[in-house]
Amino acid sequence: MTTPAPVSAKVQAIHGALPQTQCTRCGYPDCLAYATAIDAGEAAINQCPPGGEAGVARLATITGHPLQPLNPENGYEGPLTVAIIDEDWCIGCTLCIKVCPVDAIIGTNKAMHTVIESVCTGCELCIPACPVDCISLDSVSGERTGWDAWSQQQADDALQRYTARAQRLAHEAAENDARLAAKAQAKLADLPSASQITDPVVSDDKRARIEAAIARAQAAKAAGPKT
Repeated sequence: MTTPAPVSAKVQAIHGALPQTQCTRCGYPDCLAYATAIDAGEAAINQCPPGGEAGVARLATITGHPLQPLNPENGYEGPLTVAIIDEDWCIGCTLCIKVCPVDAIIGTNKAMHTVIESVCTGCELCIPACPVDCISLDSVSGERTGWDAWSQQQADDALQRYTARAQRLAHEAAENDARLAAKAQAKLADLPSASQITDPVVSDDKRARIEAAIARAQAAKAAGPKT
C-alpha cells in the first residue's frame, strides 16, 4: 500500500473548512482532493454546494480569494438530507453499500438494506447506484441550509468514518493482492522447465513459444510479487 503524500498546512486548513460530505459534486473524488486543487489554483472556491455561501466565505478567508456565488454547474445550496431505502423494493444488491463514502448503509447480499440516518451525509451517491430506484432523500434540517444545517462535529465525524472506510478498503485490497500473489506463486512452482517438454507431437514453433512463456513465468517468480 502506498504512503499518502504529506499535506501542507494550507491544504489542511482548506480541507477543514469543507463539510466532508464526500459528495463529489465539486468535481473531485473527495473533499481532500478538492482542497488540494484549490490550493494549487486548479479549482475555484465556489464548487461545494453542501457548504453553501457560508462555505465559500470560509474558503475566501483562508485563501484570500474574493467572495463569489456558488457555481450552479456544481449544484445549489440546500437543506441537509438523508437517504431513505424503501424496504418493499430493496433487492439486496449491495451496490449502494459499495458507493457510500461513510459506511452509512448496512445490509448483506440479497437482504434488505437500511441507512444509519445519524451518520448519512446526504451525498446522494447511492441514488444513481440503485438499480431499482428504491432510495429517496428526506430533508432533516428544515429551512436551514449549508453550514447552518451541518455542524462542525458532524463534519469531523463524517471525515473520521470516510478515513476509516478508505483504510479498510485499502487493507482488504492488499489482502486480496497477497492471496492472488500466493496462488500465482503456487502455479509457477508447478510449471515444468523447458528441458521437460519432450512431447514429440509439439511443433518446434509451439515448443519455442512454450519455452518463452515458461521463461517469463520463472523470471516473474524469481522477481517476487509486485509491490
